[in-house]
Amino acid sequence: MNKQNNALGKIIIPAIIVIVTAILMKVIFDNPPENNRSKPSKAPQMTVATTTLEPKNYQVMVQSFGTVEPRTQSVLFAQVSGQINQVSPEFRAGGFFEKGDVLVQLDDRDHRAEVKIAQASLVSAKQALQEEEARVAQAEADWQRLGNGKAPSDLVLRKPQLAAAQAKVLSAEAQLDKVKLALERTRIVAPYAGRILKKHVDIGQVVSSNTALADIYAADYVEIRLPIKNKDLALMKLPEEYLTEPKHQQGNNDVMIYSDLIGKQQWQGRIIRTESAIDQSSQQLYVVAQINRPYDKNENNNGQIKIGQYVTAEITGRNIDNALVIPSSAIYQGSYVYVVEQGVLKRKDIKLGWQNGTEAIVANGLNAGDELVLTSLGQVNSGTPVAIEGQVAQRGQSSQQMPNQRREKLEKMAAEKGVSVDVLLAERRKMNGDKPERKAPQDKVNN
Repeated sequence: MNKQNNALGKIIIPAIIVIVTAILMKVIFDNPPENNRSKPSKAPQMTVATTTLEPKNYQVMVQSFGTVEPRTQSVLFAQVSGQINQVSPEFRAGGFFEKGDVLVQLDDRDHRAEVKIAQASLVSAKQALQEEEARVAQAEADWQRLGNGKAPSDLVLRKPQLAAAQAKVLSAEAQLDKVKLALERTRIVAPYAGRILKKHVDIGQVVSSNTALADIYAADYVEIRLPIKNKDLALMKLPEEYLTEPKHQQGNNDVMIYSDLIGKQQWQGRIIRTESAIDQSSQQLYVVAQINRPYDKNENNNGQIKIGQYVTAEITGRNIDNALVIPSSAIYQGSYVYVVEQGVLKRKDIKLGWQNGTEAIVANGLNAGDELVLTSLGQVNSGTPVAIEGQVAQRGQSSQQMPNQRREKLEKMAAEKGVSVDVLLAERRKMNGDKPERKAPQDKVNN
């Protein structure tokens, strides 16, 4: 009996499992899961600011930087020895001076004495020359009286002695000029109008020949070396010089120099020349800007510019006709932008002709009339529906004029879709065939 029960159990239990499995499979196949996902919404997903591209004449402004350098910088040296017994009130760091001003006066008593000694030697040499000239005249007279018609020799006429006396006069004159020059050099005179950069000596100090007295520089104008990027060279009018043309031609490029060392400062200058070689370290061409009369308050009232001061420069370049100019902030990864076409976001690859920190000229990829997106976009796809800021039509009852109860309901529905109430209303009107009126395009200004 037990054996029969065990045999039946082994047959019945698997059969039940198979039957239950078959029933569950039939139920599953007869009741497939329903897809409740709706089709992608064609309503605008976001509102973006745009500008309509229009060709215009564009003045290229090239950015650069540099440090202020003097036109001429020199070191004043003492050319004679002596004690400093007088200095100019302007002989100090930052002091101004004019050409010919006496900056340092050395003790000149020894040199005055040397001048008197040289003058005395010259008088003696001239006296000896006169005596020798008298002897020569006497020798010629004696030869004429006693001679037998033959030509006299140079020794007879004392010509060598006369030449020696003349040489002594010349030597005494040269010695007098030399000591006078040494006396003159006890007065250290400014070679040009300028300013003291640094002084090395002061009153009472004894200096010898070739002692450095001060570092000075010319103050009539200063220069600034400005590196130019290779891509900017074609957009500038460089003041090149040629062998067959007149030198020192004035440059055609205006330049504004800026600094924030002491507040906001600016100076007007000009590009006067280009350097003759490409800089080996940066592989860039340098141009030289000049600021005239930088220390004249009537010419430059924005504060004094300092030697060695770091400045930025904005150089006026060429004028580009019919240029499509867009803000640099609208460019992504330097190669593409977004535009709006028929309410849809489109990505366009572009090629830039020129770019600075704020603006860029588009060479290829965009056309006049394109609606360029100015709003900074995150992770978006080309083809996303968008609304243009300022062009969302407001027809009938606005969201602000609705009853509170209806407005709350619309806000809830808009939040579920991730759009604004106005965009939701526009979508509903479109579905109902009530298309919003399109406002006239607003004038856009290219930044």
